[in-house]
Amino acid sequence: MLRPTLTPQQQAEAERIAQILMETARREVQDIAELLASKCDHQLLGRTEFEVRDRVHRIGAKAIETALNERKKGATKDPA
Repeated sequence: MLRPTLTPQQQAEAERIAQILMETARREVQDIAELLASKCDHQLLGRTEFEVRDRVHRIGAKAIETALNERKKGATKDPA
């Protein structure tokens, strides 16, 4: 996937979003690591796999939520 070319304003918005997401992602990644460390090899697929996917999806959902919230605050004046 190619990275888009951003205007300086868009780059500033991306950096604000990234800072907010980093803390959420750090917590989720720590939870994933603890979940995986607690499982035996034969338990990694199936239910555990879906638990990991759910946590990764939460990171994506937080990304969308954060971008929308930042725009509501007036962080960008350019159209999406």
